[in-house]
This record gives sequence, C-alpha cells and structure tokens, in this order.
Amino acid sequence: MQTKDISLPKLNNLSPTLESTALKLMEEAGELAQVIGKLRGMSGEKAQLDERRIMQLVANELLDVAQTAVSMMFVLEEQYNVDIDVAKKQHLDKLKKKGYLI
Repeated sequence: MQTKDISLPKLNNLSPTLESTALKLMEEAGELAQVIGKLRGMSGEKAQLDERRIMQLVANELLDVAQTAVSMMFVLEEQYNVDIDVAKKQHLDKLKKKGYLI
C-alpha cells in the first residue's frame, strides 16, 4: 500500500470551532476548485499561466485544504475528545472493506 505521509502543525493564535473550521475547509476547497477550473478553462477565462505554474498553485491550495483538515482534527481532539488515531484506523478498515486497499 502506497502512502503519502504528511505532518502539519497546530496553528497558533487561533480559536477555531468545529463550525468555523468547517467553513474554512469549504473555502479552501473552493479555492482549490477555482485553480483547477482555470486550468481546464471552466471559468470562462483562458488560462494565462503555464501548466507547471498552475500545478504549483494546485499543490499550494491542496496543502491549504490539508492544513485546515488537520486543524479540524485538533478541534475534534481538544474540544470533543475524539481519538483521531482510532478514527484513522476505522477509516482504513472501511477502505479495505470497500476494496480500495489490498
């Protein structure tokens, strides 16, 4: 099984809630979609950047999404006593059951 490990920090000087983090996650996902849409010409505009630069922007936005998801994990752990390690194991078990992992 191939994996892509990522370790992102808890951000300082923030007081996130479940709701504010969910909204931020949707905002970041929208920005990711916007960059991808520009590449594919779905915004009605012709892309003025080369594909390499657009892919770098895609990676940047994807990391913003990941950082916000990690921030939500901290909220779940600290404010709702959710064990993310247990949730991760359950997630992997679900993927195996569905045949996505062998």
